[in-house]
Amino acid sequence: MINNKKLVIVLPAYNAALTLKKTYQEIPFDIVDEVILVDDNSSDKTVEIAKELGISHIIKHDKNRGYGGNQKSCYNKALEIGGDIVIMLHPDYQYTPKLIPSMAYLIANNVYQVVLGSRTLGKGALHGGMPLYKYISNRALTFFENVMLRQKLAEYHTGYRAFSREILERINYEINSEDFVFDNQMLSQIIYLGYEIAEITCPTKYFEEASSINLQRSITYGLGVLKVSVVHRLCKWGVMKRKMYEPVRTGILGH
Repeated sequence: MINNKKLVIVLPAYNAALTLKKTYQEIPFDIVDEVILVDDNSSDKTVEIAKELGISHIIKHDKNRGYGGNQKSCYNKALEIGGDIVIMLHPDYQYTPKLIPSMAYLIANNVYQVVLGSRTLGKGALHGGMPLYKYISNRALTFFENVMLRQKLAEYHTGYRAFSREILERINYEINSEDFVFDNQMLSQIIYLGYEIAEITCPTKYFEEASSINLQRSITYGLGVLKVSVVHRLCKWGVMKRKMYEPVRTGILGH
């Protein structure tokens, strides 16, 4: 609890048995109230380990829904149990849980509604072992997105994200993709409604057990990012309309 706001950590898991315990043990439970793990039909012992760790909220998908589908379950459950601040942390130990307090306090003190842990602020990505082709594509896509979305973010593609309850209740994330481009669509929605996004420098680790998508899926994701960016700009110009940009709730001004 921070400033009487309930802090919930959500873990979108897929075959995370080898890294879940290490990730979980670094979560700062002096401020974290609840942890939710959503298992996207893993073939390993992710759920069994989650139970051994005592994670109170465990959801297992009967079939693999994809990264976006996993997040939808995470956020729905976080809202259901009364989360005021919700932080998505990958259980593959690619991002350090030690940044949770820094991200949470920015939201708890009403400085920002959204905080990203950016791997490309500084040299954390390359030092952490991000493949060069991924780093170059990340930077290129981010440049294009900044131009189209009129922003100055260091990265749109991090999986380390903190949201206020207001954001999750207002953004229509259920309409988004079930795949990896969900992340990009959600940021596009947030920016479209006028919210500002904070970033903090985040070290990252690339190793064999850390999750990563292959080249083909990376290309599919990249093309999806380009499409989201173009649609965002055309909607802002009034050339087209998309339901994804309609707020779920009205009467709340972006920050």
